[in-house]
Order: sequence, then C-alpha cells, then structure tokens
Amino acid sequence: MRRRTLLLLWVCGLLAAAQLAPDDAALGRAAVGNLAAGHYAAVEREYAAKMAAALPPGRLALIWRQVEAQAGRFQAILKATVVGAGGYNSAVLTCQFARARLNVVVSFDRDGRLTGLHFAPAAAPPPTAWTPPAYAHPADFHEQAVTVGRAPWALAGTLTLPRGPGPFPAVVLVHGSGPEDADETIGPNKPFKDLAWGLASRGVAVLRYVKRTRRYGGEIAAQLAGFTVKQESIQDARAAVELLAQRADIQPHAIFLLGHSQGGYLAPRIARGDAAIAGIISLAGSSRPLLTSALEQLHYLASLQPQPSPAIQKQIEAVEKAQALVDSPGLKPADVISVLGGTIPGSYFLDLRGYHPGAVAAGLPIPILVLQGGRDYQVTQADLEGWKRALAQDPRASFEFFPDLDHLFMVGGVPPSPQDYRRPGHVSAAVIQAIESWIQGKN
Repeated sequence: MRRRTLLLLWVCGLLAAAQLAPDDAALGRAAVGNLAAGHYAAVEREYAAKMAAALPPGRLALIWRQVEAQAGRFQAILKATVVGAGGYNSAVLTCQFARARLNVVVSFDRDGRLTGLHFAPAAAPPPTAWTPPAYAHPADFHEQAVTVGRAPWALAGTLTLPRGPGPFPAVVLVHGSGPEDADETIGPNKPFKDLAWGLASRGVAVLRYVKRTRRYGGEIAAQLAGFTVKQESIQDARAAVELLAQRADIQPHAIFLLGHSQGGYLAPRIARGDAAIAGIISLAGSSRPLLTSALEQLHYLASLQPQPSPAIQKQIEAVEKAQALVDSPGLKPADVISVLGGTIPGSYFLDLRGYHPGAVAAGLPIPILVLQGGRDYQVTQADLEGWKRALAQDPRASFEFFPDLDHLFMVGGVPPSPQDYRRPGHVSAAVIQAIESWIQGKN
C-alpha cells in the first residue's frame, strides 16, 4: 500500500505532485489525509505490532482531536519530505492548521507499516525560488488582487492585465487535481504563473485563483458526502468567467477557459453550462476516465523499477478493485470508495459516469485547442488520440503536440519520472506562443 497519496477529494493528481520520495512521502500524505477525514481505522490498520500495542483502537482519534483543539482545524499539507536510512524512514508532513503550522512526522518500517506518529511546531518556510521566464516582460503588464466567487467559498485570485486601454481578450486558468494554489506550484515550478505572465506580455489578460480544496480543505473534508467536481472545480471556474465578463477592460466575447490536467478534462463540461465562454484550451487534459489514467500511471512507475516491488503491485490491485466498485451498477452516492489510502464518496464517481470530454466538446458551439506533451506519463498520447477521434469532424478543433515536454509543459527527462518536477523550469515559450496565437486568431 506504499506510494499512496493524500486523497481527501480526488486521486488523479496522485503522481503529478510526486516531488519527493515516491513511496514514504505519499504514504505519509495518505495517513494525514485519513486523519483529517476522520478515518482513524484506516490508519490503525497500517500499524506495526509495537505501534498497535502503544496506541489501542480509539486512542488515535483522541490524539487528533487534541491536536485540532490546540492548532485549529486541519487545512492542507504544504510540503512533504522523507528522512531516514536503511529502510526505516519518516515522512515529515508540514501541515497548515487554522491557528498553527505543524510538522506531522509519520515513521515506517521496511514493510511500510506505521511505527511512529508525533507532532511538532513547524517554522514558516522560505518563499519558493521562482524567477520569471525570459518571455515574461513585467513592464508590459500589471496585476490586481480579485475575489472569485462568494461566501462561504470566496477565493483569492490574481488578474494579470496587459498595460494599455484595452479591452483585452482573457483566459481563466482551471487547476489540475489536488489542493492547488493559484500558481499551481509544484516544487520550484509555477506553471500557472508562467502562463499568466507570458500571455499578459502578449496582450492577453489571465485570471488565476486558489483552488477551493486548498483554501477550504478542512471544511470540505468535514462534509464530503455528496461531493462532486461541481463543488471541486466547476462552480469556481464559472464564477471566474462571470467576474471577467463584468469588467470594462475585458472583451466580453473573448473570454476563454484554459484547463490543465483535470482542468482540461473538465473544461468541456464547464463550458457546456456557460455561454460566456468563447473557447476552451485543454493542456494535458485526459480524454479517458480518471481512474484509468491513475492505473496507467502506476503501471508506468512500476516499469521504471528493475523489478516492480510488491508494494506497487498491491497499489495496482487496490486501484483495480476501486475501479470495479466505481463501475458497479450498484454504486450509491453515499458509498465510500477507498483509493490509494484515501476515500472518495460514490457521488463523485456517479457524477462523472458517462462523461466523455471529447464528445461533450464536439457538441459545443465554440472552438477548442488541445495541447499535449510527448514526455507526459500522466496524461499520454492515448488521451490526445481520444480527443482527435472525438473531434475529427469538428473544423473548430485544433491540436498541438510538443515531443520534448512533460505534464507541466516543461522539458521532461528521459525517461520521464516524478523527479522531473523537482527541477526548476518554465512552461515552454512555444506553448505560450501557440496559445496566444490561437486566442488572437479567434478574436
């Protein structure tokens, strides 16, 4: 059950954010995710013998409640690192609670069984090192703080505006899976900030905002029943479009939606219910069911090992079991699906049942641009081919393929791996140019 991820809400980004040791960091994330969701028994099942003796059933729930009584409700995992040697490792999860930032230290033995758990104050981290890409020209744009949506789910956003009288064409950026910040930060990289600064330097306004599951993770976890992508992404994306449509400095008929990863997968559905969206752009958006992509990622990562470990084989089997439950005709909204150490309500999967992004896009009266990287192991060329088949008869559909780019549309390694996300980079200038040219051509 190793290399599991925090899964309060969704799993497709499980390996997108694998910035650290891919086994123990993810297992630690899963443990904290289960604690935050109140699934104490799931953590207790992973105890080594000595841990089970030290913390009998029920004690873990008491400890977590004591932590939240002092630090406030859990909000998000900010960072994960792995320390240790000789097969005995600890995942250090830097977590933001409502009133404090704590390090949750989860220790494991060689078999991945939990051997220790403790909490300690965490120092505020230094700001992530990020420098502007060469194609960004700050003198050509400025930024404004805005609020996307309304209470109780109001989100902090940033509108990057070209200098000049306007009005300007504009793009709303929609995140991939997981609790993303406004820049979609992963390691030293900020792909959404690259896109915003790069496009604004070319005359296109860009709106980006904190994802609801990051800002309100604790609140959502506490009321997860009935949760779907509508609450996760769709409502906020439409609220961002509405915000732009009300501004005099934005062209009301040139507001585009750009979704990355899961955001690209959902982009057609978001646009189907919003006539203000003039076109959609999918960056590495899956055209297949999300658990299909998750399972394919696990098989790929297993292929990188000289001999696939029993742990990853167990993960594959667990996802296959989850897939069978998701596909079952008896699935009910209140059912709980366990996927890679986390839980998702049946409502989430029922809401996506029968959703085919390419087919929905083909039925929209607006253009679509699909971009894909050749070194993306998370959303692959099989997804690009799915988009092409669905949109083969649509003259409004355009496709761009970048052989050397990874899931972040940065130059990927050979072979591609989670280690690529640790290296600083920027969204390719060719991608910025392709998007800007397409938008200006539709304007």
